[in-house]
Amino acid sequence: MNIKEILKERQKWFEWKNIEPIYEKIKQWKMENRKLKYEYKIGDIIEINGEENPKILELAKMLKPWRKGPFKINNIFINSEWKSYIKWNTIKKFLDLENKDILDIGCNNGYHMFRMLKSNPKSITGFDPSALFNLQFEFINSFIKSNIEYKLLGVEHIPYYEKKFDTIFCMGVLYHRKDPIEMLKEVKAGLKKGGEIILDTLIIEGNEEVALSPIRYAKMKNIYFIPTLKTLYNWIEKTNFKSIEFIGKRYTTINEQRKTEWIEGESLEHFLNKNQTKTIEGYEPPLRLYLKIKN
Repeated sequence: MNIKEILKERQKWFEWKNIEPIYEKIKQWKMENRKLKYEYKIGDIIEINGEENPKILELAKMLKPWRKGPFKINNIFINSEWKSYIKWNTIKKFLDLENKDILDIGCNNGYHMFRMLKSNPKSITGFDPSALFNLQFEFINSFIKSNIEYKLLGVEHIPYYEKKFDTIFCMGVLYHRKDPIEMLKEVKAGLKKGGEIILDTLIIEGNEEVALSPIRYAKMKNIYFIPTLKTLYNWIEKTNFKSIEFIGKRYTTINEQRKTEWIEGESLEHFLNKNQTKTIEGYEPPLRLYLKIKN
């Protein structure tokens, strides 16, 4: 697999008719913004302050929907669908990222990668095959001016990528893959010896060695397997990792994921029943598990 050829081909995605106008605006903005100075504060809300410009709001609105965040640029509050700091605050005390090479799979607009900057890693790379999310990242990074690398790649490209990593974040990806064991092998192939995966995925309660395989789950069609904890541990053992550290588990609530003016369509409140006790299909509501897996 030739990664350079894949990236070259995917550069054409910015020519899609729904993407090209945004791409051209962002490219122009980055040129204009090169000499402007903005200060930023990386916390639960990533805050950016500097010169006022009406183009900032125009671009932010063009880039909707904003799934991850939130971000605040001057007086513009990008109230993303997910309060991504809730997930980050769940895992951050288990992280040691200083001077590490890091990969974030399914990095979306880079919110978590921007959070990683405070830990002084050696390098940060993000994989996500989404032209829109890439442009959201480029927009935010035009203020922060970090050295984060964003690649229009997916998990299947990890074994062929030129670089190996100390820590790979795999958050909200596993249940979207048709073969979870194969995916774990692909991620493992990207780790240095002694490296680790920070895994966030959906599970179901139960002591059986089984997995839910729904047609739809919370209105999502691209969900393949949601395992019990025991089944997930079996998958990890089959992939020959050395150790598993349990970080925690918790249900996703409408406080964490909800509809705002910065997204289009529905959100979690539309995917659950009226009492928020089941998905609209009748399954248990989303339960997320967090693990640290050592290579």
